[in-house]
Amino acid sequence: MKNWIKKWSRQNWRRVYLGLILSSVLIITGYATWAALQNYPVKIESPGELFTVNRGDSVSTISSKLTAQGMLPHSGILKIYTKLLGVEKFIQEGEYLLTPQITLSELVKKMTNGDRHQYKVTFVEGWSLEQVLEELRSRSTIDHQIENYESGQIAKLLGLNVDSAEGMLFPDTYFYTRNTSDLEILKRANSKLNEVLDNSWEKRAVGLPFKSSYEALILASIIEKESSVNTERNLISSVFMQRINLGMRLQSDPTVIYGMGRRYEGNLTRENLSEVTAYNTYRIDGLPPTPISLAGKSSIEASLNPSDATFLYFVSRGDGTHYFSETLSEHNNAVNLYQRDSGSN
Repeated sequence: MKNWIKKWSRQNWRRVYLGLILSSVLIITGYATWAALQNYPVKIESPGELFTVNRGDSVSTISSKLTAQGMLPHSGILKIYTKLLGVEKFIQEGEYLLTPQITLSELVKKMTNGDRHQYKVTFVEGWSLEQVLEELRSRSTIDHQIENYESGQIAKLLGLNVDSAEGMLFPDTYFYTRNTSDLEILKRANSKLNEVLDNSWEKRAVGLPFKSSYEALILASIIEKESSVNTERNLISSVFMQRINLGMRLQSDPTVIYGMGRRYEGNLTRENLSEVTAYNTYRIDGLPPTPISLAGKSSIEASLNPSDATFLYFVSRGDGTHYFSETLSEHNNAVNLYQRDSGSN
C-alpha cells in the first residue's frame, strides 16, 4: 500500500511539474507574442493616411481592410493582438489619421479610445451669417442639415429668444469629426457666444443705455465692422455711447452696407445714405434690430466698457486707423484731409 502511494505521488508530481512547465512555456510564448506585436509597425506610405472604421465592422473586417490597403502584411496580426488584449468589442467607428512610424499598439489604442481625426472650420470676426453658412456648405466632411434654411428658421433650431440668428455665433475655430452636422457646429458657436457675452455682461460698466445683453451685442457687431484695431474699439464704443445719450443717430456706414445686402457693390453714395431701411443708422434712431456681424470678444467687451473720451465723430485715415473729433467742424476738416469726397461717420 505504501509503495502504491509513493508511486501515485511520483506520477502526480510529474504531471504537476509538466503542467507548470507547459503553463510557463505558454505564458512566455504569449508574452513574447504580445511584446512582438506591441511594437509591430503599421506601414504608412504618405505623411498621413485616413483609415475608416464603419459602424458594425468586426475585427476581421478591419483586419482585411488594413491588409488590402497594404498597412499590415496579414489580417491575422490584428486579430491575435486584439484577442490577447481582450479589446475586440471596444473598437469604435470613425475616421482615424495614421501617421508614419505608428505601431500596432498605437493604432489599437486610437480605435478603442475613439481618437478620431479632427477637422476644423473657422468663423472670422465680422462675418455675416450668410458667410458662415457658405463656409459650412463648402465642407464635404460636414453633414448638411440646414443648407437652405433662413436666419429665422436657424434661430428656432438654436433655441434663440430672438427672431434672427444673425450675429448669434462666436467667431472662433471649431473642431469636428467627419459627418458632424452643420447645426451641431452652430450650436457650439452659439453656446460659446452666450458664455462670452454673459461673462462680459456681468462685468459691464455702470450707466449704460442697454436694456439687455442683446442690445450690447448689436453695438458690438457694429464696432467689429468699424475697426479691426483693438486699441480703437473702446473709443468707437464711446462715440456711439455719446451719440445715444445725446439722442444723435449712430450714422454708421457698416449698418447701411448690411441693410443694402447684395446691392452693395463697394461704394456708398449719398442716395444709399438717404435710403430708409431698418439698418440705415443715418435714417433711424438708436440701434438696428439685429447684429450685423459676428462680434469678437474685444468688440463685445468694448461695447460694455467704453472709453471715457468725449468724441462724437471719427473718420478712417485709410490705413485701418481712425481720426476722432469732438466737434463737427473738426470732423469735417478730418474728412477733407483723409477722405475728401467719400462717405464718413
